[in-house]
Amino acid sequence: MFCLMEKNDIGFVRVYDAHGGKMKVNWEIKKLKDICDKGSSNVNMKSLDKMQGEYPIYGASGFIQNVNFYHQEKEYIGIIKDGSGIGRTMLLPPKSSVIGTLQYILPKEGNSIHFINYALQSLDLSKYKQGAAIPHIYFRDYGETEIVVPPLAEQKRIVALLDQKFAAVGSLKANAQSNLQNAKDLFQAELGKQFGMQNSECGIVKLGDVCEFISGYAFESKKYSLDENDTLLICGDNIVHCDFRWETIKKWNSNEYEGLKRFALQENDIVLAMDRPWVKTGLKIAMISNKEIPSLLVQRTAALRANSYFKSKYIYYALLERGFTDYLLEQQTGVGVPHISGKQIQNYEIVFPRSPSTQSEDLELCGIVEKLDSLQAKVRLLEKNYEKVIADCDELKQSYLDKAFKGEL
Repeated sequence: MFCLMEKNDIGFVRVYDAHGGKMKVNWEIKKLKDICDKGSSNVNMKSLDKMQGEYPIYGASGFIQNVNFYHQEKEYIGIIKDGSGIGRTMLLPPKSSVIGTLQYILPKEGNSIHFINYALQSLDLSKYKQGAAIPHIYFRDYGETEIVVPPLAEQKRIVALLDQKFAAVGSLKANAQSNLQNAKDLFQAELGKQFGMQNSECGIVKLGDVCEFISGYAFESKKYSLDENDTLLICGDNIVHCDFRWETIKKWNSNEYEGLKRFALQENDIVLAMDRPWVKTGLKIAMISNKEIPSLLVQRTAALRANSYFKSKYIYYALLERGFTDYLLEQQTGVGVPHISGKQIQNYEIVFPRSPSTQSEDLELCGIVEKLDSLQAKVRLLEKNYEKVIADCDELKQSYLDKAFKGEL
């Protein structure tokens, strides 16, 4: 289904339905600033320390705490204007406030706040982004965006339809998210079963006793290479949970590689970030494969190297078990940039088989690793399916918004 819109001299729009032939009148093309105002907040997080009250205050991640003041008497829209997530909105209750990284969006008379909220969700406001270190958007810029605005009664009808459709999609997404978490919990339960057990054939060993610990090198950023054929540098920002990301790739002159061999990574090395070792997506740990070689380890990133593949993979799985994450969160120091030390990593204890020889040890480790490999493969397939459902739900919501603001709902 598609529609054709025409704007006349006074700004009214005629929307033609290609199937029914019906025409919608009295729709107008307006700028966002014509249907809403913005308000600013100068509240910072430090000022909220130890404050108590009955009125909620919100930040980019949602509710922060209750305070003894409020800025908005009526329901309003909070929109993130600074930092990560700029342009994302949330509909917030009366007698509440937001901190300074958000601003207030308030409807002008004759407009539905819920319609404006959906209108903002339908737009890509990131194109108005300014700043690199801390990106931000300004109402003076995105307020110039034009959207189709129907009369108030029609706004309410569209909102009711979108509420219904979003609720159905939200239920489907919530189920997928629950199933995704269940899949992750299944793997964690098996890791806990494996590495939490102790019997006469198992012992407790420190990481430093079963593998070599390797620290990274302080490469000078001004000497980073731009040649795509040069040697890859792996730092904490490149490590995500069980994988690597390359949005920001740093490289080093390959002619100097031989002189830096003590920082060169090998296949099956386990690497982890020592600064901010844990983020919301999980522990920043991954295992080097052939595609990451040749590469060099950067300062504040560590590597663990075992003397066999099965020992390395066994240790890797042991560190994926939730106990290691809990240990790091307990041991890390620093407020702005929490970090861990090499000594703390090497002192972590894991369950390890007691075997009379390297050969029999590898045979025993092989069985454990193969069992966990098989389960992880099945869980990853489930995760991939559920993640697709979640992504499809987000796309479906955007398609509903697109139709709504084309007059197709």
